[in-house]
Amino acid sequence: MGAPIPVGVVALDPVLEAGTRTTLLACPELTVCEPGDARVAVLTVDRLGPAELDMVRTTRAHRQRPAVVLVAGSLASGDALHALAAGARGLLLRREADASRLHHAVLAAARDDCTLPPDLLEQFLDRPAHTRQSTGGWAGGMLSDRERSVLRLVADGHETAEIAQQLAYSPRTVTTVVHDITQRFRLRNRAHAVAYALRAGLL
Repeated sequence: MGAPIPVGVVALDPVLEAGTRTTLLACPELTVCEPGDARVAVLTVDRLGPAELDMVRTTRAHRQRPAVVLVAGSLASGDALHALAAGARGLLLRREADASRLHHAVLAAARDDCTLPPDLLEQFLDRPAHTRQSTGGWAGGMLSDRERSVLRLVADGHETAEIAQQLAYSPRTVTTVVHDITQRFRLRNRAHAVAYALRAGLL
């Protein structure tokens, strides 16, 4: 087992901050530190608006460029897309953010994986493609069936090894597929790929 992953906590409410810290300290794989020194930052907010999106961007701009896990009181599907585009790699609803789910989201973010609440993922995937079209980024782009299958499981928060097992691929193949997607469309990371694929109606 390696060194614990340094995690920072950002919250406007000191009670929420204290509760989040306590929950994170219960996981031996994590250690709580200042946000500027963190590899992963947990942002806890009531709602997602322009100020909260700025918090995501500001946190990502810290010298360590920490991955961001956003815990919100409520999230609409549009909010989730904006959060992912701003740089969040994990989204949790506060009512569902028990210790197990929060630990999973933080550990996934540290591995550059992306997690979304299942109900939000279903909303994305159930919407007609024409309602998810975007004029930029992925317009006119295509994903192969293999790429789409991998990206769906990434969006659902599965680790590389889990995706490989479910799809009967090698972990190296899964990593290569994700790398090819991010390189082809000039995306920053897995979370960015998921956000833009959903926005463009490719998933």
